[in-house]
Amino acid sequence: MHGTSQATLPRFKAGKNMFILMIVFFLLNIPLLMANSVDPRCFWKINLNEVKDIDLDTSCYFILEAVQLPMEKDYFNQTLNVLKTTKYNRYALALAFTMDEINRNPHILPNMSLIIKHTLGHCDGNIPLRLLNQIFYMPFPNYGCNEETMCSFMLMGPNLWPSVDFFIHLNILFPHFLQISFGPFHSIFSDNEQFPYIYQMTPKDTSLALAMVSFILYFNWNWVGLVISDNDEGNQFLTELKKETHNTEICFAFVNMMAINENSFHEKTDMYYNQIVMSTANVIIIYGERPSIIELCFRTWTSPVIQRIWVTKSELYFPTSKRDLSHGTFYGTLAFQQHHDVISGFKNFVQTWYHLKSMDLYLLKPEWGFFEYETSASYCKILMSNSSNVSLEWLMEQKFDIAFNDNSHSIYNAVYAMAHALHEKNLKQIDNQEISYGKGASTHCLKLHSFLRTIHFTNPFGERVIMKERVRVQEDYDIVHLQNCSQHLRIKVKIGQFSPYFPHGGQFHLYEDMIDLATGSRKMPLSMCSADCRPGYRKFWKEGMAACCFVCSPCPDNEISNETNMDLCMNCPEYQYANTEKNRCIHKDMIFLSYEDPLGMALALIAFCLSSFTAVVLWVFVKHHDTPIVKANNRILSYILIMSLMFCFLCSFFFIGHPNRGTCILQQITFGIVFTVAVSTVLAKTITVLLAFQVTDTGRKLRNFLVSGTPNYIIPICSLLQCTLCAIWLAVSPPFVDIDEHSEHGHIIIVCNKGSVMAFYCVLGYLAFLALGSFTMAFLAKNLPDTFNEAKFLTFSMLVFCSVWITFLPVYHSTKGRVMVAVEIFSILTSSAGMLGCVFAPKIYIILMKPERNSIQKIREKSRF
Repeated sequence: MHGTSQATLPRFKAGKNMFILMIVFFLLNIPLLMANSVDPRCFWKINLNEVKDIDLDTSCYFILEAVQLPMEKDYFNQTLNVLKTTKYNRYALALAFTMDEINRNPHILPNMSLIIKHTLGHCDGNIPLRLLNQIFYMPFPNYGCNEETMCSFMLMGPNLWPSVDFFIHLNILFPHFLQISFGPFHSIFSDNEQFPYIYQMTPKDTSLALAMVSFILYFNWNWVGLVISDNDEGNQFLTELKKETHNTEICFAFVNMMAINENSFHEKTDMYYNQIVMSTANVIIIYGERPSIIELCFRTWTSPVIQRIWVTKSELYFPTSKRDLSHGTFYGTLAFQQHHDVISGFKNFVQTWYHLKSMDLYLLKPEWGFFEYETSASYCKILMSNSSNVSLEWLMEQKFDIAFNDNSHSIYNAVYAMAHALHEKNLKQIDNQEISYGKGASTHCLKLHSFLRTIHFTNPFGERVIMKERVRVQEDYDIVHLQNCSQHLRIKVKIGQFSPYFPHGGQFHLYEDMIDLATGSRKMPLSMCSADCRPGYRKFWKEGMAACCFVCSPCPDNEISNETNMDLCMNCPEYQYANTEKNRCIHKDMIFLSYEDPLGMALALIAFCLSSFTAVVLWVFVKHHDTPIVKANNRILSYILIMSLMFCFLCSFFFIGHPNRGTCILQQITFGIVFTVAVSTVLAKTITVLLAFQVTDTGRKLRNFLVSGTPNYIIPICSLLQCTLCAIWLAVSPPFVDIDEHSEHGHIIIVCNKGSVMAFYCVLGYLAFLALGSFTMAFLAKNLPDTFNEAKFLTFSMLVFCSVWITFLPVYHSTKGRVMVAVEIFSILTSSAGMLGCVFAPKIYIILMKPERNSIQKIREKSRF
């Protein structure tokens, strides 16, 4: 038992660890799992007036302190009334809401209150240095502040890029002055040596390029334009984007590095616009650490709206023309915004402090409103479908709340970070019983700085904030679709989410129902350099073209492509062939020269008729065997010739029908032997005729040669030589069944392979030799007396025979498949018919039509004359 428990202990620990990991994974993903049911996905914003260009560069600076005094009841009311008409009231409202929430919380900074010591806004960011002294020494209403015991915070943003010199001088004059930025991340302010006391609440976009590339690949877009600010952030983003697209098929149609100097980009506005308009890319990525500059550049366009999908991380408003795009299209702005949980209660706070029964439109204008979750989908459908008929009064009557934007969320977390740092410092002082009086603001700021840089906390809405070494974890991104529904109403719909913490391939999630709600259709526009090559075509790259640009080239013969955008076509197997569209291989039909084939049927019918006619000729000759015309020129040789010609006609049937090993052998061997018999018989007949007229009384030896029947031995001797050649052929390389996949498209032809081609031509050559000999002998005897002479007919028969087979050779080699077989059959039938007709047709005519001429008396009468 003891050994068993020890063996199972490691497995128990492994199972326990796995269970703990599963629990931790589930707990970490609860916010994302709950997001689908609690997060609002449809937002709206009122736009009462045109935004002026100068509003786009607004920057705000708030000086905050913590005082050991209770907050007056109307403190924020007085402060917000002062800020109500300023251009940065949205940030002041978010700041006041957060400070009020902290001041009411008894668990953070008890017996202390956060106050706004000073507020300053400036458009160009160049704050005169003489104002800095006034910030620290001007008296603040209703409060006394000992500068020796307090450390002030500067909360600043959103646009800090032109204020580098200001912060350098600020660090010189006030070296321990803590500054927290709620604007976009700037790499220049992450330098710990140059700016040790600047904290940036907005994290660096470490996974933005991956999120955008994942989104583009999801919709199969590969032709993308880039508009990027020409600064460190823009160059770094371009580097990350190229890294993420390195092993993908995404290509950049153009890359516009937009100057951050206002004079420069105003001069190049037309160039940027024309390049985008002339490009075939429907997807344009816009990235700038100064989104106001890029937005200002696009707002200067007075041309009609161009339909593009603008992918950005900021809420840039397209189109900028008075002609808004109608609902039902995916064109518009797709923004990747850092995911934040909803901070509720902001609307009630504004109404309470301003004593409003309904929301003031001017106060609502800068922020996004959202309906309660239960009514969000139905109300959004009303806004999207009847945006021109929806009145602002109707919106104000509905139950809705106000959402924080990214900068407001950064203000919210920045104030909480400051409060938690102060709280931790106070607790540390109490534990160590430290006395703070007389140490000066610099000492307090240094201590507070050490707490602020290491603080980490969870805000009231569950968001984890880590300030350690100013390093933030990678952020999740909400993907939102923005469009102008009317002149005074904008709609923002959350259509998806990206999380870098999920496994590769599952980091990207789309809400199909929200895409349908936002665009009216789930069909996405295409953004491709070249149209897809459909099956049957392959991609072909020309010199100078981008990697994702190509032309579609049809697949070569007997090659297919069964997928879209294939680089190479595939060869069909030997037993298959490509269809007309060249997108799939089809099994070839097994065919041969059959009796069902019209050509095979015609040849078989001809062979049957000729063989039948030959049989009739033989019957006529046998019936009239005692007549002089039959006896002339050796009756036995005539019978042999007729029968051999009949077999010549019948051997054609071996070439028709399904080939097998037996028919393949018989068709060639039978053809060679029976034709040898026929030609050698003709040779014997011509020799007989020639000898018959050369015999004289003094030529007793020649007479004995003729009388003894020696010419009859020519047939077996010649046939024996042909049989020897055929035996050698069968022994060396006999004919066999073969297939021909290439002669006819889409078919596999079953044919008889002759085996040894040399043996085949030896057989034909031997036949040619016999035919030439017969023709020579017949030609020599053609001028002899013709009473008993058939030499002329034999000459013509051999002439026809030689002509047919001389013509056969080039025609045979120029054909393939079943036609080649048909040519050979036709040559057999034609040559045999020629011999039959030339030799026996005149005799049949006399026997049947002129019987009076077939008598000894008529022959003698003719011979006298």
